[in-house]
Amino acid sequence: MPPPPDYKLSEGGPFFALHLLPLLAIFTGTTWVDWAVCFGLFFLRMFAITGFYHRYFSHRTFKTSRWFQLVMAVWAMSSSQKGVMWWASTHRQHHKYSDLPWDPHSPAQRGLFYAHVGWIFDRNHDETDMERVKDLARYPELVWLGKHWMVPPIALGVLVWWFLGWSGLLIGFMLSTALLWHGTYTINSLSHVFGTQRFESGDTSRNNWALALLTLGEGWHNNHHTYQGSTRQGFYWWEVDITYYGLKLLSWVGLIWELREPPAKLLEEGRRRDAAKRRGEPRLPEVGATDTVTARTSA
Repeated sequence: MPPPPDYKLSEGGPFFALHLLPLLAIFTGTTWVDWAVCFGLFFLRMFAITGFYHRYFSHRTFKTSRWFQLVMAVWAMSSSQKGVMWWASTHRQHHKYSDLPWDPHSPAQRGLFYAHVGWIFDRNHDETDMERVKDLARYPELVWLGKHWMVPPIALGVLVWWFLGWSGLLIGFMLSTALLWHGTYTINSLSHVFGTQRFESGDTSRNNWALALLTLGEGWHNNHHTYQGSTRQGFYWWEVDITYYGLKLLSWVGLIWELREPPAKLLEEGRRRDAAKRRGEPRLPEVGATDTVTARTSA
């Protein structure tokens, strides 16, 4: 069994400060540019978190060049969510032990608050399990970024301050970063509590259209837990997945390639289960459940 939580609240000063400092904009005033940058940085960095941290570094659902891999790493790390190897290592552990005691952020194990934000202050999750990310550890530039993960967010903050001043720093950078954190955290917490389950994924993951809009597609979480190897998490045309659309654009200009799709058999099963639900029939037995379990235990 994993050890009990070992909280480090005394080290949470920067986290709490980033939530409170935007209030100083009451004294500096704001401009429409500050708010436009806030929205823009939220959107661009949410895309980097979902498309790069998650779908590339954690699940390797597409391929790219080494130089653009570095661009993706720096872009994602400007969100101030540590290095790509720590992020991928922790996320792979989540999938391997989803909703089991070793899951870093399971609402079923330690409650909604811990799954949303409490686990971040637990020293048990500080270190990167390098055994889980051997595929990433062979790149010295990613190792360096992992050791100096504050460089990208600090550089971005200084850049925003340089061009927009204090109000730009407070609203454009700090507020957007705090909102970005909690937007990301909803997938660890709310998407395992609220929503619907199309597939028997072996855990509490759910599809939630509102969270999918907020996180640019990550809210189709039951789809993702059922087949983690797909670049596309909105399996059907009506499941909006903005991150996937952005990744397709990058593939059209040759920056990434070999985007992986969910198997046709799984898509047909999903349609069958949706139709049965509309007819009010009992949940159908799972087809291909062995593939889901295998994916979960080999993450």
